[in-house]
Amino acid sequence: MKFFHLSDLHIGIKLYNRDLLEDQKIVLRQIVEQAGKECPDAIVIAGDIYDKAIPSVEAVGVFDQFVRNLRRTVPNAVIMMISGNHDSAPRVNLYRNILEEQKIYMVGMPPQRPEEQIEKVTLQDAWGNVNFYLLPFVKPSMVKAVVGTEENGNLLSYQESLRRMMEREQIREEERNVCVSHQFYLPVGTGAEQVQRMDSEICTVGNIDQVSAEILKQFDYSALGHIHKPMKVGGDRIRYCGTPMQYSVSEAGQKKAILMVELKEKGTYSVTPIPLNAPHEVRIIKGELNEILKQECEDYVSVLLTDRMDLDICDMQDRLYTAFPNLLEIRRERWDRLDYEMADSQVEMDMDPYLLCCSFLKDLNEEEKALLKKVIGEVQEEQE
Repeated sequence: MKFFHLSDLHIGIKLYNRDLLEDQKIVLRQIVEQAGKECPDAIVIAGDIYDKAIPSVEAVGVFDQFVRNLRRTVPNAVIMMISGNHDSAPRVNLYRNILEEQKIYMVGMPPQRPEEQIEKVTLQDAWGNVNFYLLPFVKPSMVKAVVGTEENGNLLSYQESLRRMMEREQIREEERNVCVSHQFYLPVGTGAEQVQRMDSEICTVGNIDQVSAEILKQFDYSALGHIHKPMKVGGDRIRYCGTPMQYSVSEAGQKKAILMVELKEKGTYSVTPIPLNAPHEVRIIKGELNEILKQECEDYVSVLLTDRMDLDICDMQDRLYTAFPNLLEIRRERWDRLDYEMADSQVEMDMDPYLLCCSFLKDLNEEEKALLKKVIGEVQEEQE
């Protein structure tokens, strides 16, 4: 059984107000071309199809063309996708039953009633069944009717909600099983602060959405979405493939790819990255103005000037925009004391709400901190 693992397309995303749709079209065409070469049995998209819950008409058109091209190129492949935290779950779920007849599974909603289970798609090859469990992005509030609440009526944590969701499934461990999920999974024994997050991701206050990858150990492979940097979560079998192209300055230099997974007999598998090449890379160029100008290119560039002398601002900007037509930002290294004070002020402005409240309130005990984290998390969840 051969399948493609991709995720976090974020169709319609903007980079410093620059429209990336044309670049995304090119990258999506590369995925279709690779599908034509490799002829996978299935294509899995692990959430965040769009960048916004209500995507633009243009973004919907790009995705529609992508799926159409996949269907024409690999007509026998099963296409499976789930909603992510950026998607509108009900919109992704629309026409779900009709699309299944075309071997296209768009699963937007997790189980909502006690009698419902995680959507399972079973494919067959020479070694028997391969069961794909399609679990969209889950918030505790979405599945409380299925997994219950705490004794006092409060919502369960993300960890406990996902654990109970998995325990409800009667997984046949003698068969091969694949989990497709869009959550913030952590390797066992790893803290959330140890995982590098990208600027293009949405992070919850206090990382209340973290879930231990231990609950995935019963699967032969877990195709994950949500983290934008390619990452293994405690081994080759639990993986984030990352975004198909760079969506923030923090991703400068990252090599992007989709993953081709091959499952043979139970316990035998291989994972092969298939590189993707966007027409424009994201780059950070640091140095003095005259040196930087020698590196002119059409990539998306963040410039960090190290000149200690004053520069003519208008002339500097004109020269940089001429050298870099896709310039994202111009920053300067600061040297004087006032600048450092301003930088410290900016750090406070960028601090997440939980840490900011703690720094303001001071001397909170552990119980008060837990309550504060819970309140801020619930407020943020309602805002989303």
